[in-house]
Amino acid sequence: MSKVLSEGQVAQYREDGYVFPVPVLAADEVAELRGRLEAFEAGQGGKLEPVQRNKSHLLFKWLDDLIRDPRILDPVEDLIGPDILCWNTLFWIKEAGSPSFVSWHQDITYWGLAGGEVVTAWLALSPASEAAGCMRVLPGTHIGDPMRHEDRYDEANMLTRGQEIAEPIDEGDAVLMPLEPGEMSLHSVRLAHASGSNNAPDRRIGVSIHYMPTSAYQSAGDWDSAALVRGEDVHGHFEPTPRVAADLDPDAVAFHDRATRAVREILYSDAERQTGRL
Repeated sequence: MSKVLSEGQVAQYREDGYVFPVPVLAADEVAELRGRLEAFEAGQGGKLEPVQRNKSHLLFKWLDDLIRDPRILDPVEDLIGPDILCWNTLFWIKEAGSPSFVSWHQDITYWGLAGGEVVTAWLALSPASEAAGCMRVLPGTHIGDPMRHEDRYDEANMLTRGQEIAEPIDEGDAVLMPLEPGEMSLHSVRLAHASGSNNAPDRRIGVSIHYMPTSAYQSAGDWDSAALVRGEDVHGHFEPTPRVAADLDPDAVAFHDRATRAVREILYSDAERQTGRL
């Protein structure tokens, strides 16, 4: 029996590859977390450095706590079972009026994760409306072989390599996934998805949290890390990440440096060139 998601929502995820919206945080909680993030940004020039966007739960205690929140883990468990690893966290911040976008892609093509269903929980910390460039998905594309991708290195593309599905996309088939602050969407690692630029007056702030069963393993690198956030890990395929005692905990920051370098090597493992995005 599911803990949070209805039978219909689980069936939709299996058939279409996504479900939304799922309520997570109250308005006061969202305001507090956004305030913490923006206070940190203000202290270093107004934005996160590229490397700080990746494995960010190793830098911020509030995010390390959030990836373990039952309000997120319960619906994730409904989809992938009770033994859960968090592989990564990524901030997706589009400034108001920014041309930044995310091209159509499938994460399975470059994350190197195999051996279990990987699900992304995308949590909105500000309005993720259509005008703000919310995520849009192509239902059912998580089924079957991944589509062919090309690396296009567009400067406005938020993806590391500007990776983009090379096959024609019918935007008429796309489903928009707008979220209010405090809501999240869940989608499969195999699902084709994209997002447009932010034409709204507020920043679009989201954080994606990438979960997988403990049976999963890294197929594109010799070393990788993950946090056990629920249940037991009898497989030991990933180096356990440390618990974060405080923001910028020195031990966690040192681990973050190693972990982000490993992710970078995985993301660029078959690329012709690298960029400084992560």
